[in-house]
Amino acid sequence: MVDVSEPALLAAYEDVRSDKTETNWALFGYDDSGKKLQVTATGSGNISELVGHLRDDAVQYGFIAVITGDSESVRKKFVFLSWGGPSASVMKKAKISVHKADVKKVVRDFAVEVHGTEKADFDEQVILATVRKAGGADYGTGHRE
Repeated sequence: MVDVSEPALLAAYEDVRSDKTETNWALFGYDDSGKKLQVTATGSGNISELVGHLRDDAVQYGFIAVITGDSESVRKKFVFLSWGGPSASVMKKAKISVHKADVKKVVRDFAVEVHGTEKADFDEQVILATVRKAGGADYGTGHRE
């Protein structure tokens, strides 16, 4: 288990979900003890901005809002990211599956979950396509190319 009791975790999650703030992503990482999760960064940019904060030697968890939809409607959807950096120790990576369940006590609502071990695993276009597919109806403009 990892300690997710830090109030800043829930505050960052709620900030991303809120329509009243510019924040659309939050990144969580371990404190020095490796037993407690903390907010390591937040931002208002795209997936690439969040990915720029991932550390190759760390295990981290992200939560990001993306805008998707079609000509009929625009929707805000959420993506949960888990990261096991390529230089992170095997022991750190082994704890991801167990600790992810604890993180999901804070990050409760999301459309898609993506795990990555290389930054390329978080390709923005691929993630947006996955979110669109998970969202059901995607009517497009009615014109085929």
